Amino acid sequence: MQRTLTVRDEILPLHTPFRISRGVKTAAQVVTVTLAQDGVAGRGECVPYPRYGENAESTMLAIQAARGAIEQGAGRHELLALMPAGAARNAVDCALWDLELRLAGSDIATALGLEKPLRPIVTAMTVSLDTPDRMAAAAAALADAPLLKVKVDRSDPAAQISAVRAAAPKPRMIVDPNESWTIAEVQGLQDLLTDLRIDLLEQPLPADADRDLVGFHSAIPIAADEAVHVAADLDMLPDGYGVVNIKLDKTGGLTAALDLAQAARARGLDVMTGCMICSSLSIAPAWAIAATSSFADLDGPLWLAEDRAGGVSAAHGIMSPPRPGFWGGI
Repeated sequence: MQRTLTVRDEILPLHTPFRISRGVKTAAQVVTVTLAQDGVAGRGECVPYPRYGENAESTMLAIQAARGAIEQGAGRHELLALMPAGAARNAVDCALWDLELRLAGSDIATALGLEKPLRPIVTAMTVSLDTPDRMAAAAAALADAPLLKVKVDRSDPAAQISAVRAAAPKPRMIVDPNESWTIAEVQGLQDLLTDLRIDLLEQPLPADADRDLVGFHSAIPIAADEAVHVAADLDMLPDGYGVVNIKLDKTGGLTAALDLAQAARARGLDVMTGCMICSSLSIAPAWAIAATSSFADLDGPLWLAEDRAGGVSAAHGIMSPPRPGFWGGI
């Protein structure tokens, strides 16, 4: 067996700035891997994330360091020992899934026992952080979507969330402070979150402060995002969390993401599927988790000025999968 690995980075401009508590983004920087074997090619994409000490250069170097073993035939399970969890392994793992399925003449739905054809899903539509008035205007444009995700910080979260709810009274809603709150703020905002019918509070505390949630019984389910990367992290997860947000760039690929989903459910935790700002090449493998998740937040490609041809499409918060053959086999 001989494979050829190609790796490159790309800058994908956004049509609108994307703001969270940690900063603003006007373009997505992604790293893509192509693995070719016997005239067949598989693709994978990752988004290096500075929050985890990653950038495009370090990600590409990590992939290059594993090139020899990968080109000589290392499989997905060998990859778990060969590379650490993170963006670099995600791109390679997803390329291996795509390659293996194409060589076998199969597809991801068949391989994982998912319903065929893959059905559309409800995805959260994100209202990015801004002034309350501008957030309200953005929410009004999304008011017919079934699910919104509201990015907030600690400057005035009550005003931010209230403005969005007033402009979009019907959708279910996720509030995401991106680790910017304290436990006192989580406690102090419980009544507001309940009154405004918030369905999920995502990673309100810094991951290194989440022990403050021990014994805390929130009126709103709390999801762990930055606090959980792989299944082993569940051993240290405080009991204040009820949901785990699975992102392939954290787990290091679909293989480890499937393990995390199974382990989370075995502990009685709900599963959410998330993404970075990315193209549809990142979303296609995440679909395998999202198809059975309680919450999906996969609108990353919808922020791009131009997505990859054949990728996902969405209307009114309902996302349709990529075209057959885009990723994941035939």
